[in-house]
Amino acid sequence: MRLDDFDPNINVEDQRGQGGGGLGGFGGGGGGMLFGLLPLVMSRFGCGGVVVLLIVMAVFGGLGGLGGLGGGGGHTNAPSEQSASHGTDTKSSCTLDAGSKVACNAFSSADKTWAAIFQQSGQQFSQPKLVFYSGNGQSGCGAAQSAMGPFYCPEDRGIYLDTSFFDELANRFGAKGDFAQDYVIAHEFGHHIQNLLGTSDKVAQAERQGSKTEGNRMSVRLELQADCFAGVWAAHNRDRLDPDDVQEGMTAAQAIGDDTLQKQSQGRVVPDSFTHGTSAQRQHWLKTGLDSGDPAQCDTFSGDI
Repeated sequence: MRLDDFDPNINVEDQRGQGGGGLGGFGGGGGGMLFGLLPLVMSRFGCGGVVVLLIVMAVFGGLGGLGGLGGGGGHTNAPSEQSASHGTDTKSSCTLDAGSKVACNAFSSADKTWAAIFQQSGQQFSQPKLVFYSGNGQSGCGAAQSAMGPFYCPEDRGIYLDTSFFDELANRFGAKGDFAQDYVIAHEFGHHIQNLLGTSDKVAQAERQGSKTEGNRMSVRLELQADCFAGVWAAHNRDRLDPDDVQEGMTAAQAIGDDTLQKQSQGRVVPDSFTHGTSAQRQHWLKTGLDSGDPAQCDTFSGDI
């Protein structure tokens, strides 16, 4: 995708090279966040990790509305290449390495696109922030760790990214190409749009009032809508797309479906534990956004998905 012109006025924070973030940061989150992290932590750290997660969630409130794309795999949390350096302003943070530039370009494009969409519909838009970290960081929702994958924190309206995930996306998930990376940022930006529209709060409330299974189902609908919003963004920037970009996006969506990840990590599929949707569902909703370019077509909360 031909994105090479990030706006220097975007809101970028750089935590790389700052020695890790610990578990600080208090922020209320949706109850479904716990459901979303349980299969991720179980697959990566076992029962002991789940116990630690439960303690952290109880004390710190957890992350609000995690939209990480990598939930469920067997990530080895190697130190990021950027662990010893960080940017001091937007330009230096965004040009620190290739992954940083891709992220800033996609973030800036999504910001301009959604600001225009909101203006056309008479709604008020506010910009999120893009936060780089390496290995461990700190968000308004609690700890930021590479094992979580990219995520959005509604408490501080931050999209958190360790750019080493881009390497994992290509090498472990087989989702290569710049559009696959752009899709990561666009998906997380979609969670910001849900936050602005009040959708995230409604889902969090429904999750708190329902069972674990129902919480997972609501999480799936939220994640699929973020996929659709990513497609809407791409549709509004169709003139920037290269011929292979759509296929790169479909490959990425297929690689990170809950069913595909569960088959890889545990050899079986447990639909009641899905938190992001199947590969087919993720592809369908990404394509729905791409084909329509209309956020109104991204209603994943009505009818079947």
